[in-house]
Amino acid sequence: MVSAPEPSLARLRRVAGAVPDPELPVLTIADLGILRDVRIVGGTAEIDITPTYSGCPAMAEIAAGIIRAVEAAGFGRPRVNTVLSPAWTTDFMTAAARRALREYGIAPPPEAAARRPR
Repeated sequence: MVSAPEPSLARLRRVAGAVPDPELPVLTIADLGILRDVRIVGGTAEIDITPTYSGCPAMAEIAAGIIRAVEAAGFGRPRVNTVLSPAWTTDFMTAAARRALREYGIAPPPEAAARRPR
């Protein structure tokens, strides 16, 4: 049986999202919640990312990693956009990111439900 090719947007999201965070390479930018959106506009892949904090020095390296990964996957040179709103919070982290931090020896932040007042 021949399987259908992966849809371009899903593949673009998977490729871009697999880029590791340069400061915590056990996390991908998708699991960390930095990857916000992907789209193809006029044949150009566009990827939106949000810094974990204003002035994050890793953003240039993350963008370069995205460009390398997306080009290597055959999408051509992408446009990487920094999106500041809404601001990143630890609520954007996936359960996989929290597990990876724990396994790496870093206490993950509590999940949103655990921080809500009762």
